[in-house]
Amino acid sequence: MRPPTARDAALVERLRAGDRGAFRELYGRFSQATFGFLRRLTGRQDAAEDLHQEVWLSIARHATRLATDTDLAAWIFTVARNRFRSSRRRPEATWLLDDAAAQAQEAAPPGDDPGCRDLERAFASLPEPHREVLLLVAIEGLDIARAAAVLAIRPDAARQRLARARAALAAAVETQSRPTSLGKRMSS
Repeated sequence: MRPPTARDAALVERLRAGDRGAFRELYGRFSQATFGFLRRLTGRQDAAEDLHQEVWLSIARHATRLATDTDLAAWIFTVARNRFRSSRRRPEATWLLDDAAAQAQEAAPPGDDPGCRDLERAFASLPEPHREVLLLVAIEGLDIARAAAVLAIRPDAARQRLARARAALAAAVETQSRPTSLGKRMSS
């Protein structure tokens, strides 16, 4: 894993000292990305909002105990991923009972480009491990080593998972964008 940048190291020190301004800065830098990560993992706006609040409460509680060499992005996405995984075990997490099709419908707001809707539906149909690695690397820009740290796997396993995820996404997009046989007959 890479060492923290000078900016991140200074922010970690301020967080460790309990500086509230440091927490506001951290939130400003990572809140939107964290919410997007949770939104795509859950496929639901309401579930992502709830988890987002839990993540930032946890971060606020634990910020003073950070190690001096903490990679902030990896730490925050690890907290978010762990909150998501824990939420699936809760009996009150009724949003988990929704099927993938309903989640995919919500993932792409009406009026979006049909290609974007196909991509969002295809993404929502992927197994969770594939969605996680794609989000961390392709969307959040983490390198393989940092994504592997978040996923608690070795970097070579993360590379393999990413390759499989990309192939699965390409196949799912192809399936999503393929016209149905009914659509073909209607256009004939």
